[in-house]
Amino acid sequence: MKRVLSIQSHVVSGYVGNKCAVFPMQVLGYDVDSVNSVQFCNHTGYKEFKGQVLNSADLNDLYDGLKNNGINKYSHILTGYCGSESFLREIVEVVKDAKTKNPNLIFVCDPVMGDRGFFYVPESLMAIYRDEVLPCADMATPNQFELELLSGKTITNKEEAFDAMQVIHDKGVSTVVLSSAEIDDKLILLGSTITDDGEKKMIELEIPKISCNFTGTGDLFTALFLVWQHTHPTDLLLACEKTISTMQTVLNKTFETAKALAGAEVKPTAAQRELQVIQCKRFIEDPKVTLKGSWV
Repeated sequence: MKRVLSIQSHVVSGYVGNKCAVFPMQVLGYDVDSVNSVQFCNHTGYKEFKGQVLNSADLNDLYDGLKNNGINKYSHILTGYCGSESFLREIVEVVKDAKTKNPNLIFVCDPVMGDRGFFYVPESLMAIYRDEVLPCADMATPNQFELELLSGKTITNKEEAFDAMQVIHDKGVSTVVLSSAEIDDKLILLGSTITDDGEKKMIELEIPKISCNFTGTGDLFTALFLVWQHTHPTDLLLACEKTISTMQTVLNKTFETAKALAGAEVKPTAAQRELQVIQCKRFIEDPKVTLKGSWV
């Protein structure tokens, strides 16, 4: 079964949250049901954004309807941005109930809280992620800032990063991928997984830097990783190589497009930097592994 319940943000225009997560999973053969934690006209990096926020009662109503109609059996639940304590706690209840319907369900949690030292959700969500959400999760994809918060550890090198990931393993999460970290002036991905026989395997992969700020990269990363880890359940390295290789194709295409739209020596706008997800459809469907990592 390849059926995903994706709970995260939605924008009318642009590509973040469900807008950039659902399409890749669908073209890769997954049936995706989406719940939009917020619905905005565009992402919050624009000068103005307006829209609606789903509350915990709304999420409960939607899932209750699915459950009452017997259509709440999923292979995966994927979560991204949510903006309130009550909504995040309701996600925990949804996951718990869905796992009674399918005990083999895989909960993939992107603990979206912030980046580079800054929160873009209420800081109170951190403790809920740490103490209530992660103990229900099977896989987690924090960035460096989020992993430091959730583990209570500072990360300045790879050894500290893997120590921090062990803290997340100790909460019951079998696979942890540090989606991006700045270490020794390099941008890297680190991964750690506990196999069924209790063996821990770790990987690392260097990510080429692109001199542009993008929005929605974490959402796209986690959606792609869900698919490729499900496809290669015993090969974390290959799953991450396919994920990052696809990401680089999308980001390079986005960067080239943004520069062309902005013109020479002009900084691209938020609209010009929207991820070129649709334009990269064929690369998403058939990724070429252009970036290789290694087992640690």
